[in-house]
Amino acid sequence: MIDIGPFAQLVGGDHGLAVVALALPDGTAHASVTNAGVLPHPVTGETVVGVVARGDSRKLRYLRAHPRATVVLRAGWQWSAVEGPVELAGPDDPMPGVDAERLRLLLREIFTAAGGTHDDFDEYDRVMAAERRTAILLTPARRYGN
Repeated sequence: MIDIGPFAQLVGGDHGLAVVALALPDGTAHASVTNAGVLPHPVTGETVVGVVARGDSRKLRYLRAHPRATVVLRAGWQWSAVEGPVELAGPDDPMPGVDAERLRLLLREIFTAAGGTHDDFDEYDRVMAAERRTAILLTPARRYGN
């Protein structure tokens, strides 16, 4: 098991803002800024890094073809990266053990693990469903940074 404590400590440093990087089939990189948090996997309980993506995002299309990513957090000059395989859980990416109700709660868990707060979680749930949001769960295989 990889110690991602130094990574997890940076989540609160800049509102969970993270860069997610993926390898594209042509060897170039796809990178985007999102929010990330550290939480237990909804089925196994193992520590994972969670990100939420729109159902129509390129990120999901690329991850379906090549399920591996790197997530980088920074706060000031401190930074940490984790990389590893990813699993998807969403309306278009069913995960055994995660039904619609568990997915609704998982999306909230990732949001709050990344430091998010919301005054109306019913509205949050409605938007997540309308946008077919999907949970991206990265199992850390490697961590590096300062």
